[in-house]
Amino acid sequence: MKRESPQIVELTEYQLATFDRPSIPESIGQKIYQNYRKEIDIEFPNFKTQYRWQLKSKGRVGNIPIDPEFNITIRPKVPITNLFGMLDIAYKLNINFPKGEIQCESLEQIYERLANILARKILDRCCKGLYRDYLPKTEKLPCIRGRIDMRQTMQKPWEVKLKCHYHEQTSDIEDNQILAWTLFIICRSGLCRESVSSTVRKAFHALQGFVTLKSFKPEACIDRTYHRLNHDYQILHALCRFFLDGTYPLGGSSEESSRIRAIVFPALDRSVGVVM
Repeated sequence: MKRESPQIVELTEYQLATFDRPSIPESIGQKIYQNYRKEIDIEFPNFKTQYRWQLKSKGRVGNIPIDPEFNITIRPKVPITNLFGMLDIAYKLNINFPKGEIQCESLEQIYERLANILARKILDRCCKGLYRDYLPKTEKLPCIRGRIDMRQTMQKPWEVKLKCHYHEQTSDIEDNQILAWTLFIICRSGLCRESVSSTVRKAFHALQGFVTLKSFKPEACIDRTYHRLNHDYQILHALCRFFLDGTYPLGGSSEESSRIRAIVFPALDRSVGVVM
Protein backbone atom coordinates (compact mmCIF):
# COMPACT_ATOMS: atom_id res chain seq x y z
CA MET A 1 0.00 0.00 0.00
CA LYS A 2 1.47 3.33 -1.06
CA ARG A 3 2.06 5.73 1.80
CA GLU A 4 0.50 9.16 1.35
CA SER A 5 2.80 12.20 1.48
CA PRO A 6 2.59 14.23 4.70
CA GLN A 7 0.82 17.56 4.80
CA ILE A 8 3.40 20.35 4.58
CA VAL A 9 3.00 23.85 6.02
CA GLU A 10 5.53 26.41 4.77
CA LEU A 11 6.81 29.33 6.83
CA THR A 12 9.42 32.03 6.20
CA GLU A 13 11.77 32.95 9.03
CA TYR A 14 10.66 35.89 11.19
CA GLN A 15 7.46 36.33 9.15
CA LEU A 16 4.01 35.79 10.64
CA ALA A 17 1.84 33.31 8.76
CA THR A 18 -1.87 32.69 9.31
CA PHE A 19 -3.84 29.54 8.50
CA ASP A 20 -7.53 28.68 8.57
CA ARG A 21 -8.62 26.70 11.59
CA PRO A 22 -9.38 23.43 9.71
CA SER A 23 -5.93 23.39 8.04
CA ILE A 24 -4.09 22.46 11.26
CA PRO A 25 -5.50 19.82 13.64
CA GLU A 26 -5.68 20.78 17.32
CA SER A 27 -3.39 17.86 18.23
CA ILE A 28 -0.70 19.16 15.84
CA GLY A 29 -0.91 22.62 17.40
CA GLN A 30 -0.36 21.08 20.83
CA LYS A 31 2.72 19.18 19.61
CA ILE A 32 4.17 22.33 18.08
CA TYR A 33 3.67 24.23 21.34
CA GLN A 34 4.98 21.43 23.55
CA ASN A 35 8.04 20.44 21.49
CA TYR A 36 8.98 23.41 19.32
CA ARG A 37 8.00 26.63 21.08
CA LYS A 38 11.69 27.64 21.15
CA GLU A 39 11.69 27.57 17.36
CA ILE A 40 8.13 28.61 16.50
CA ASP A 41 5.74 31.12 18.07
CA ILE A 42 2.23 29.70 17.84
CA GLU A 43 -1.14 31.29 18.58
CA PHE A 44 -4.16 29.00 18.76
CA PRO A 45 -7.39 30.12 17.07
CA ASN A 46 -9.19 32.63 19.31
CA PHE A 47 -11.08 35.91 19.17
CA LYS A 48 -7.81 37.92 18.95
CA THR A 49 -6.57 35.93 15.94
CA GLN A 50 -10.00 35.93 14.26
CA TYR A 51 -10.15 32.19 14.98
CA ARG A 52 -7.17 31.41 12.75
CA TRP A 53 -3.79 29.82 13.50
CA GLN A 54 -0.78 32.14 13.70
CA LEU A 55 2.74 30.71 13.32
CA LYS A 56 6.06 32.56 13.25
CA SER A 57 9.57 31.15 13.04
CA LYS A 58 11.95 32.65 15.59
CA GLY A 59 14.78 32.50 13.06
CA ARG A 60 15.25 28.79 12.54
CA VAL A 61 15.09 27.45 9.00
CA GLY A 62 14.76 23.83 7.93
CA ASN A 63 12.37 20.89 8.13
CA ILE A 64 10.46 19.81 11.22
CA PRO A 65 8.41 16.61 10.98
CA ILE A 66 5.76 17.14 13.67
CA ASP A 67 4.47 13.63 13.04
CA PRO A 68 4.44 11.22 10.06
CA GLU A 69 1.44 13.05 8.57
CA PHE A 70 2.38 16.68 9.19
CA ASN A 71 5.62 18.56 8.44
CA ILE A 72 6.66 22.19 8.77
CA THR A 73 9.15 23.66 6.30
CA ILE A 74 10.76 26.98 7.23
CA ARG A 75 12.40 28.89 4.38
CA PRO A 76 15.07 31.57 4.82
CA LYS A 77 14.41 35.18 3.86
CA VAL A 78 17.64 35.34 1.87
CA PRO A 79 18.50 33.28 -1.23
CA ILE A 80 19.68 29.75 -0.45
CA THR A 81 23.16 30.33 -1.91
CA ASN A 82 23.70 33.30 0.43
CA LEU A 83 23.41 30.99 3.43
CA PHE A 84 26.82 29.49 2.70
CA GLY A 85 28.54 32.81 3.33
CA MET A 86 26.56 33.36 6.52
CA LEU A 87 27.27 29.85 7.80
CA ASP A 88 30.94 30.30 6.93
CA ILE A 89 31.09 33.41 9.15
CA ALA A 90 28.85 32.13 11.95
CA TYR A 91 30.64 28.80 12.35
CA LYS A 92 34.12 29.98 11.29
CA LEU A 93 34.32 27.20 8.74
CA ASN A 94 37.10 28.84 6.69
CA ILE A 95 36.34 26.56 3.76
CA ASN A 96 37.20 27.50 0.19
CA PHE A 97 34.15 26.00 -1.51
CA PRO A 98 35.00 24.50 -4.90
CA LYS A 99 33.36 26.07 -7.93
CA GLY A 100 29.81 24.76 -8.25
CA GLU A 101 29.79 23.45 -4.68
CA ILE A 102 27.38 26.13 -3.50
CA GLN A 103 24.87 25.85 -6.32
CA CYS A 104 22.07 24.66 -4.07
CA GLU A 105 18.35 25.08 -4.51
CA SER A 106 17.18 23.77 -1.14
CA LEU A 107 18.18 23.51 2.51
CA GLU A 108 18.53 19.75 2.10
CA GLN A 109 21.20 20.30 -0.57
CA ILE A 110 23.15 22.60 1.77
CA TYR A 111 23.02 19.90 4.44
CA GLU A 112 24.16 17.31 1.92
CA ARG A 113 27.05 19.42 0.55
CA LEU A 114 28.45 20.13 4.01
CA ALA A 115 28.01 16.48 5.06
CA ASN A 116 30.03 15.41 2.02
CA ILE A 117 32.78 17.93 2.83
CA LEU A 118 32.96 16.77 6.45
CA ALA A 119 33.08 13.06 5.54
CA ARG A 120 35.85 13.58 2.96
CA LYS A 121 37.94 15.66 5.36
CA ILE A 122 37.58 12.98 8.04
CA LEU A 123 38.64 10.29 5.55
CA ASP A 124 41.69 12.40 4.65
CA ARG A 125 42.59 12.69 8.34
CA CYS A 126 42.14 8.92 8.83
CA CYS A 127 44.60 8.30 5.99
CA LYS A 128 47.15 10.57 7.68
CA GLY A 129 46.40 9.06 11.08
CA LEU A 130 43.99 10.18 13.81
CA TYR A 131 45.21 12.57 16.46
CA ARG A 132 46.20 10.68 19.60
CA ASP A 133 46.67 11.87 23.16
CA TYR A 134 47.72 10.44 26.52
CA LEU A 135 44.90 9.59 28.93
CA PRO A 136 45.26 8.51 32.58
CA LYS A 137 44.52 4.85 33.24
CA THR A 138 44.45 2.64 36.34
CA GLU A 139 44.81 -1.11 36.01
CA LYS A 140 46.16 -4.20 37.80
CA LEU A 141 49.21 -5.42 35.88
CA PRO A 142 51.67 -8.32 36.22
CA CYS A 143 54.56 -5.86 35.80
CA ILE A 144 55.22 -2.29 36.91
CA ARG A 145 54.03 0.47 34.62
CA GLY A 146 53.88 4.11 35.63
CA ARG A 147 53.25 4.61 39.34
CA ILE A 148 52.41 1.79 41.78
CA ASP A 149 49.51 2.25 44.18
CA MET A 150 51.65 1.59 47.27
CA ARG A 151 48.75 1.78 49.73
CA GLN A 152 46.83 -1.08 48.12
CA THR A 153 50.03 -3.07 47.52
CA MET A 154 50.91 -2.92 51.22
CA GLN A 155 47.35 -3.79 52.26
CA LYS A 156 47.28 -6.85 49.99
CA PRO A 157 50.90 -8.04 49.62
CA TRP A 158 49.78 -11.51 48.51
CA GLU A 159 48.30 -10.23 45.24
CA VAL A 160 50.55 -11.00 42.27
CA LYS A 161 49.26 -8.20 40.07
CA LEU A 162 50.09 -4.62 41.06
CA LYS A 163 47.67 -1.71 40.82
CA CYS A 164 49.39 0.86 38.58
CA HIS A 165 48.51 4.40 37.55
CA TYR A 166 49.86 5.31 34.12
CA HIS A 167 49.13 7.26 30.93
CA GLU A 168 48.29 5.50 27.66
CA GLN A 169 48.36 7.02 24.19
CA THR A 170 45.03 6.50 22.41
CA SER A 171 42.91 7.87 19.59
CA ASP A 172 39.74 7.26 21.63
CA ILE A 173 39.55 10.89 22.77
CA GLU A 174 36.89 13.62 22.56
CA ASP A 175 38.41 15.18 19.45
CA ASN A 176 37.66 11.99 17.51
CA GLN A 177 34.52 10.97 19.42
CA ILE A 178 32.83 14.23 18.32
CA LEU A 179 33.53 13.32 14.69
CA ALA A 180 32.09 9.81 15.09
CA TRP A 181 28.91 11.05 16.80
CA THR A 182 28.32 13.69 14.12
CA LEU A 183 28.72 11.16 11.31
CA PHE A 184 26.31 8.85 13.14
CA ILE A 185 23.75 11.68 13.35
CA ILE A 186 24.13 12.44 9.64
CA CYS A 187 23.70 8.75 8.75
CA ARG A 188 20.43 8.64 10.72
CA SER A 189 19.07 11.88 9.24
CA GLY A 190 18.12 10.39 5.86
CA LEU A 191 18.71 13.77 4.21
CA CYS A 192 21.57 12.73 1.93
CA ARG A 193 21.49 10.93 -1.39
CA GLU A 194 23.04 7.47 -1.57
CA SER A 195 26.27 8.74 -3.16
CA VAL A 196 26.89 11.08 -0.20
CA SER A 197 25.50 8.64 2.39
CA SER A 198 28.01 6.00 1.28
CA THR A 199 30.88 8.48 1.82
CA VAL A 200 29.54 9.37 5.27
CA ARG A 201 29.21 5.67 6.19
CA LYS A 202 32.73 5.00 4.93
CA ALA A 203 34.11 7.79 7.17
CA PHE A 204 32.09 6.50 10.13
CA HIS A 205 33.37 2.93 9.68
CA ALA A 206 36.94 4.27 9.42
CA LEU A 207 36.54 5.69 12.93
CA GLN A 208 34.57 2.80 14.43
CA GLY A 209 37.49 0.56 15.28
CA PHE A 210 39.35 3.31 17.13
CA VAL A 211 36.69 5.52 18.71
CA THR A 212 33.90 4.92 21.23
CA LEU A 213 30.50 6.23 20.12
CA LYS A 214 29.32 8.83 22.65
CA SER A 215 26.70 11.56 22.34
CA PHE A 216 27.78 15.21 22.33
CA LYS A 217 26.01 18.56 22.41
CA PRO A 218 27.09 21.36 20.04
CA GLU A 219 28.77 23.18 22.95
CA ALA A 220 31.44 20.44 22.98
CA CYS A 221 32.76 21.82 19.68
CA ILE A 222 33.45 25.28 21.13
CA ASP A 223 36.59 26.56 22.94
CA ARG A 224 38.68 23.48 22.24
CA THR A 225 42.49 23.56 22.25
CA TYR A 226 44.31 23.24 18.91
CA HIS A 227 48.01 23.06 18.12
CA ARG A 228 50.30 21.85 15.34
CA LEU A 229 49.26 18.20 15.79
CA ASN A 230 45.49 18.75 15.55
CA HIS A 231 45.07 22.19 13.94
CA ASP A 232 43.01 20.72 11.08
CA TYR A 233 40.42 19.50 13.63
CA GLN A 234 39.28 23.10 14.08
CA ILE A 235 37.44 23.03 10.73
CA LEU A 236 36.12 19.51 11.42
CA HIS A 237 34.68 20.55 14.77
CA ALA A 238 33.19 23.72 13.25
CA LEU A 239 31.32 21.55 10.75
CA CYS A 240 30.30 19.15 13.52
CA ARG A 241 28.87 22.04 15.51
CA PHE A 242 26.72 23.00 12.52
CA PHE A 243 25.19 19.52 12.32
CA LEU A 244 24.79 19.09 16.09
CA ASP A 245 23.19 22.56 16.35
CA GLY A 246 20.47 21.48 13.95
CA THR A 247 19.76 18.06 15.42
CA TYR A 248 16.76 17.54 17.67
CA PRO A 249 16.75 14.05 19.24
CA LEU A 250 13.70 12.29 20.58
CA GLY A 251 13.36 11.80 24.30
CA GLY A 252 12.95 8.44 25.96
CA SER A 253 15.20 5.42 25.63
CA SER A 254 18.77 5.53 24.36
CA GLU A 255 17.65 3.93 21.10
CA GLU A 256 14.99 6.58 20.58
CA SER A 257 17.40 9.36 21.50
CA SER A 258 19.60 8.47 18.54
CA ARG A 259 16.81 9.10 16.04
CA ILE A 260 16.48 12.42 14.28
CA ARG A 261 13.37 14.36 15.16
CA ALA A 262 14.09 17.54 13.23
CA ILE A 263 16.81 19.25 11.25
CA VAL A 264 16.84 23.03 11.54
CA PHE A 265 19.51 25.61 10.90
CA PRO A 266 20.14 28.24 13.59
CA ALA A 267 19.22 31.87 13.13
CA LEU A 268 21.97 34.14 11.86
CA ASP A 269 22.33 37.80 12.68
CA ARG A 270 22.47 39.32 9.20
CA SER A 271 24.55 42.32 10.31
CA VAL A 272 27.34 40.68 12.32
CA GLY A 273 27.06 37.04 11.20
CA VAL A 274 26.87 35.28 14.54
CA VAL A 275 24.66 32.51 15.82
CA MET A 276 21.77 33.84 17.87
